[in-house]
Amino acid sequence: MRGIILAGGTATRLLPLTATTSKQLLPIYDRQMIFYPLNVLVKAGIKDILIIISPEHSGHFLNLLGSIFDKNDIRLEFKVQKAPRGLADAFIVGENFIGHDNVTMILGDNIFEDDFSEDIKRFKSGGKIFAVKVSDPERLGVVQFDENMKAVKIVEKPKEWLSDYAIPGLYIYDNQVIKAAKLVAPSARGEIEIVDINNWYLAKGELEVGMVKGKWLDAGTFDSLLEAGVFVKESKLYEKFDPIINQAIMEFNEELKILARKKL
Repeated sequence: MRGIILAGGTATRLLPLTATTSKQLLPIYDRQMIFYPLNVLVKAGIKDILIIISPEHSGHFLNLLGSIFDKNDIRLEFKVQKAPRGLADAFIVGENFIGHDNVTMILGDNIFEDDFSEDIKRFKSGGKIFAVKVSDPERLGVVQFDENMKAVKIVEKPKEWLSDYAIPGLYIYDNQVIKAAKLVAPSARGEIEIVDINNWYLAKGELEVGMVKGKWLDAGTFDSLLEAGVFVKESKLYEKFDPIINQAIMEFNEELKILARKKL
């Protein structure tokens, strides 16, 4: 299993904050946002992780993450995506990185309370996505279930109500996803949509949909960014991070303090 984190884009909803750095490098309580999706992958035992970033912020990511996991046998790679072409484009951009393995992709601004380690570790083939009940399904991709809670339809931002279950930004696929991404035609907005990947697996009878039980936040607005920080503090989510990440952050902080003292 390999991991991909999408951390590109312009994040115009968070201007002027994102005029100086990437959205995924903004703080969620005591650490940058990027550590939350990293934690999902590292807790699941994934050692090879590709982070897809925009060119204007590539140096910022390298300054923070370039060598932070060197002692822990976790290998981070970075790929610059000059222009966003849709979520599914990640599997084309990352084709050589994925190779013949399966892949878990997570969006860099998604904060989950749940631990998905067992879902990722037990995954064998096909595709697995997740559903979470929301109050505003019309602004998201949604999944419709039958009376047995089996997924029957997936639609991106439906104009008419289909379901209250949205699809958050965590996706697990087998190696067929590269082929599926290449078959997807760009949508009306010129992007390769992840909903088409999910429907490709659904049509083959190879898509499983799990349920998100805990808190889920898409930290892409001022309100959700603030809500995420408050939630992390009050729930002490930072205490549930993989020890590898907490140790790496602590060592990184100490190195910075030593360098600062030398400059005095």
